[in-house]
Amino acid sequence: MIRFFIFLFIYTSVFAATVDRYRWESGETYLVFLQRNNLPVKELYYNLDKDDQRLTEEMRSGIHYQILRDNKGDIQQILLPLNDELQIHIFQKNNSYAFEAIPIISTTKTEAFYLTISSSPNYNILKETGSKKLAQIFVSSFKHSLNFKNDIRKGDRLVMIYEQKYRLGYPFSMPTLKVAMIEMRHKKHYIYLNDDGRYYDEKAHEVEGFLLARPVRGARISSYFTKRRWHPILHKWKAHLGIDYAARRGTPVRAAGSGTISYCARMGSYGNLIKIRHADGYETRYAHLKSFRRGIYRGKHVKKGQVIAYVGTTGRSTGPHLHFELRKRGRAINPLRVVQVTTKKLKGKEKRAFLKLKKNYDESVNLHLNNQTHFKKLPPFEDMSYIHLLKRESNNG
Repeated sequence: MIRFFIFLFIYTSVFAATVDRYRWESGETYLVFLQRNNLPVKELYYNLDKDDQRLTEEMRSGIHYQILRDNKGDIQQILLPLNDELQIHIFQKNNSYAFEAIPIISTTKTEAFYLTISSSPNYNILKETGSKKLAQIFVSSFKHSLNFKNDIRKGDRLVMIYEQKYRLGYPFSMPTLKVAMIEMRHKKHYIYLNDDGRYYDEKAHEVEGFLLARPVRGARISSYFTKRRWHPILHKWKAHLGIDYAARRGTPVRAAGSGTISYCARMGSYGNLIKIRHADGYETRYAHLKSFRRGIYRGKHVKKGQVIAYVGTTGRSTGPHLHFELRKRGRAINPLRVVQVTTKKLKGKEKRAFLKLKKNYDESVNLHLNNQTHFKKLPPFEDMSYIHLLKRESNNG
């Protein structure tokens, strides 16, 4: 079915303008979207299993989606991106419509820019690029270590190098910061994304934030965060919106940050679940718990590092582990990509590998500083990834 959509997309891109791009409006729900487009609610929502119904709740305002119509204006197919890697595909089937979750095809570009500060990093990045996302990711990366309000001066400089995903020729999702530099009072401050997925300063010290490195001490990571994976049991594409920490049943689970418990009960495939509401719109979730610690209840304030529960295997689980999620304003994000509190300092082979990576980053930063490469907004381009996938599928028979 992906191949069928790809063929139609290429055909209509060449011979007709029937692929329309829309923006998901604030306050619109998936059910309202179906009703507004005269699509069958029963087949496309109520007949879905609970996991797929829960997927539809991931739609967020501002997301751009595509509708493919025939020459009569009837809807043939719809692509609704849920996150960076997974999308809902609605398509005609047997005189009605069908639903499936499929991977997003995207291309990734490394981009960079330089600017001189006249007011504040947030204001100047937003003014130069028009991107709230770029401003947000730069400021949040330094906010725990630098005081922009008191120490920034007019004429200070910054460089940002990041990866941006493109879908059908348009940028989407949050950029991934690779390296950032800000010069304040003639002193340069850096932050680097290391190969382990964490951020470090120029001394190979992990940058500090508000979360614990691991909510289960000594546990190994058995499954990483991904927005698409083929589920071995359900045999369909699903997102794994958290990190699994394998540990013995009964191992203490600690609050990753200080906050207020907003949920403490059983919830479907999560099993026994605790949700903690933190500052700045963050929420952490702790699933498949064996039991809750005595005195833990909804509305209770807990401190970072406090034991709140014990590892178990309740809900949809194949063995004892903690499923840990981090969300910001309801949207799941990778906990390993968030600045975390830890005493970790790279040593030995890890440090040597980081310093090699740092050297390459520094050369790129200096290049942009010397050339004063300002932000250049790229026009939408023809995304060839669909054609490449079609060729690959054809070659595989």
